[in-house]
Amino acid sequence: MHNAQPWRFRFLRADNAFQVYADLERAMPRADPATRGLHLGCAAAVFNLRTAVAHAGWRAATELLPDPADPRLLAVVRLTGPGLAEHGVAEDLAPLYPAIRRRHTSRRPFTDEVIPQAVKDALSGAALLEGVRLLFPDAWHVRTLLELVRDAEGRDATDAAAAEELRRWTRVGPDAVEAASDGVPDYAFGPRKLYGSAPVRDFAGRGVVPGRASAAFENVPQLAVLGTASDRPGDWLLAGQAMERVLLQATLDGLATSLTSQALEWPELRWTLRDPQSAMGFVQMVLRLGYGPAGPGTPRRPVDEVLEIV
Repeated sequence: MHNAQPWRFRFLRADNAFQVYADLERAMPRADPATRGLHLGCAAAVFNLRTAVAHAGWRAATELLPDPADPRLLAVVRLTGPGLAEHGVAEDLAPLYPAIRRRHTSRRPFTDEVIPQAVKDALSGAALLEGVRLLFPDAWHVRTLLELVRDAEGRDATDAAAAEELRRWTRVGPDAVEAASDGVPDYAFGPRKLYGSAPVRDFAGRGVVPGRASAAFENVPQLAVLGTASDRPGDWLLAGQAMERVLLQATLDGLATSLTSQALEWPELRWTLRDPQSAMGFVQMVLRLGYGPAGPGTPRRPVDEVLEIV
């Protein structure tokens, strides 16, 4: 959420293993009080690590929540040797590696070009490989999702705590942008929406960003819903890995993407996001996909802040 980068990696030389920890100092108590979103973000980082390991020609075993006494330890990714994975079949992650640097959230308008069904099926299959479901809702469900996002945006607009938390993670002005190693810089806000139904969070809020353009967004956004059968920390970690796998595959398929979590941040709205006709118990993320400009890169924390080698 908001490019907070709430993770820390610890590499154990003796065990040839990476430990992935949650950095709770980067949590968002107002928008994410249960740290569900934080778990999703950290799990996306775990998936990128798995992909990089495969790209380097290694196989790895991943264990989620390995220590019940330390809930901050979210995962251990252990390098088990070069070459093929168990059962003699290489995990097909290495082809996704180039998309890690290319994938950026796009808060810009997408075209009306329809995503082919074959591409949708491949994205749903990518989520299923991580044990998670990705569904493309029909028209009535899309309308419901958009209404819930608008409801959440209205609530956010009158919530002082939500506005303050958002300000904490935005970087506005040349000096703030130049010094940033996290957060959402103003050049990544995208244009202000003139009209359209695309669910794009406006990080500027009521503020004015000099030189920011305005644009018309799509009236019929193409959305996908990522969800799990249950809603525990382990499910969040599965969903975060599936989310990243879908985003990387979408990037390779030439799609632009953004994430829509506004309605997920209000418990009384989140439960109504799901399609009652589906077997999906809990929505973990709503994705907006389409054809359009890729988003710009955003700041990253220095390696020595997020990686410890012992």
